[in-house]
Amino acid sequence: MKIKVLAFAAFGGILGREREVELEEEASVKDLLDELASIVPGFREAAFEPSGILRDYVLLMVNRKRIDPERDLSRILVEGDELAIFPPLAGG
Repeated sequence: MKIKVLAFAAFGGILGREREVELEEEASVKDLLDELASIVPGFREAAFEPSGILRDYVLLMVNRKRIDPERDLSRILVEGDELAIFPPLAGG
């Protein structure tokens, strides 16, 4: 199945602004993040702690709805889903 990934700010520089990733059926958000980390140099270090846990500051949205990384990384994705990845945002 194909999942659309949108990456913003620093993550856009690492992953590219937009890409499609091919995953097996029944893949989770965590599976998608792991796939990105395996195919894109620098993403693992930017998004994950050395222990493998997603960094606290990484914001994720599936189909334009924010998800909680502590609860929702096991969420199963379906064909056509969209994952957006944001680094910390500041403004003023």
